[in-house]
Amino acid sequence: MFFDEAKIYVKGGDGGNGVVAFRREKYVPRGGPAGGPGGKGGDVVFEVDPQLNTLILFKNRIHFKAERGAHGGGKNQAGAQGQDLVVPVPPGTVVRHAESGELLADLIEPGQRAIIAPGGRGGRGNTSFKSATNQAPRIAENGLPGDELWVRLELKLIADVGLIGMPNAGKSTLLSVVSAARPKIADYPFTTLQPNLGVVVRDHRDLVMADIPGLIEGAHEGAGLGHQFLRHVERSRLLVHLLNGAAADPLAEFDQINEELALFSERLAQKPQVVVLNKIDLPEARRHWPLIQARAQELGLHAHQISAVTHEGVAELLGALFDYLDELPEEGLFEEELPVFTLEQDRNYFEVEQLGEGEWRISGPRIRELALQTHWDVTEAAMRAHQILERMGVNQSLREAGVESGDTVFLDELELEWVW
Repeated sequence: MFFDEAKIYVKGGDGGNGVVAFRREKYVPRGGPAGGPGGKGGDVVFEVDPQLNTLILFKNRIHFKAERGAHGGGKNQAGAQGQDLVVPVPPGTVVRHAESGELLADLIEPGQRAIIAPGGRGGRGNTSFKSATNQAPRIAENGLPGDELWVRLELKLIADVGLIGMPNAGKSTLLSVVSAARPKIADYPFTTLQPNLGVVVRDHRDLVMADIPGLIEGAHEGAGLGHQFLRHVERSRLLVHLLNGAAADPLAEFDQINEELALFSERLAQKPQVVVLNKIDLPEARRHWPLIQARAQELGLHAHQISAVTHEGVAELLGALFDYLDELPEEGLFEEELPVFTLEQDRNYFEVEQLGEGEWRISGPRIRELALQTHWDVTEAAMRAHQILERMGVNQSLREAGVESGDTVFLDELELEWVW
């Protein structure tokens, strides 16, 4: 089974809590605050491992959590940072947000890394709150939780040559002849239900060839095996379009496949192609050959005739493929998908929403942090949070919206009572 899709849950480590502590030493009656900050939570990091070629790692494991940061200590000791969780993925892995489909990372080069779920920031200890007017603060912050989300992984095979064509064109047979790959071969459509990779060696040189399962009309809309495997063609440097010489009209099939490629992606339509007529050992295939040659010449494409069964023309085709690859620019190997970056929202931005009679919700980045980090059962900490809300304009916005004494106000998910 070829695992090229997976859905997994990732969570960065929570930040450690800051602590309230004071120096307790002999002959130091007023030692002052000495509470250290909590450590940052570990990140969930995806790293390309060139030894992997499928996503089978994620078949039986779907939850990945990084280590949380340690809590701060007395004597201004900072908590240790949580250890990052490094998750190996094969080259060609595309990471998307499972719900929105947003591209998070496109991992191609060996050793390439991407932070998918950052760890939470550690909370400050009471030492950080010392000031000229508050020499002995009893305030500390909780650490922030790490990011958590479900992501969808898609594998796009990275190959030098991608074999495309209708079912039963002979792609699997050709791959088995020119490499050590042993795909399933039989005389009926859709024998190949998964991509197969083979390494072709010739004169101390090698290339990677991918057999992409047969495409049919409507493949760009998901018909047949379309959506599952069209993406594997995108990162091939060169496409070998294999035509079935025993078909009634190979040229019609040629046009149909090219139309499906173009409808799926304009980038695919522009990929360099080599037209190869297979099963030339059959009389009907030889009758088709002049028409195939003429069409290829019309489109400015190289054309070859082979028989994967009798090996006729196969050696000449392989030699030509190495030459064609040498002529292609290196940057033609792949086109990396790039995430769309947007300006970060102002952390102090907030919204006031009336949930119902006597119920209000305040939401925003800073609001969420304040709700999570504040020790609300500590009077000094709660007063500080109130002052922050006042400076942000939250209290004024609530008054203007019509909040009344005794109403319930939610700071993100934290429930509080509004008191004049």
